[in-house]
Amino acid sequence: MKRVKKIIKKLLGLQKPALPPKSHLDILIENGLKVGQNFNMLPECIIDFSHCWHIEIGNNVTLAPRVHILAHDASTKLFLDYTKVKNVKIGNNVFVGTSTIIMPGVEIGDNVIVGAGSVVTKSIPSNVVYAGNPAKFICNLDTFLSKTKENMSSDNVFDESFTLRNAISLEDKVKMIDAVKNYGAAYVK
Repeated sequence: MKRVKKIIKKLLGLQKPALPPKSHLDILIENGLKVGQNFNMLPECIIDFSHCWHIEIGNNVTLAPRVHILAHDASTKLFLDYTKVKNVKIGNNVFVGTSTIIMPGVEIGDNVIVGAGSVVTKSIPSNVVYAGNPAKFICNLDTFLSKTKENMSSDNVFDESFTLRNAISLEDKVKMIDAVKNYGAAYVK
């Protein structure tokens, strides 16, 4: 009888519409992860699910693919029967490069770039570039941006038409390859 009622409700359009599935990020936020505006998490990132309420991420933060953020250290579980947990805080205007690991207890300031493949074991102040394993100071953010701007010219800076999402042509791909050969890098919007 229940099955018949369910079929009738469905045919008459009386059945409640199914809710869209929640994303992994939505579930983390429901469990206490704090995320600011304009947060961009690229594929295969891992944010410590079992202790996500210990993690706070500011505004305008990008996590490149495969970034891991850990708030717990289970190495003590086997020996002490307890897991060590620490808070992690990432400030505003932060870019974290591909395959970086951010360890428990780390605070990253505002206006920071963390280079790809870094292992961040200690806190990072504001307005700097850090990279490496373990992550170390590379330079001030202003210095990095000034050097980058010096390398940009009309010959190696490209607009959005030079992207896959805008169907870049073979000819434009060759232009970009040549720019990298001639100037060491190309820059695309």
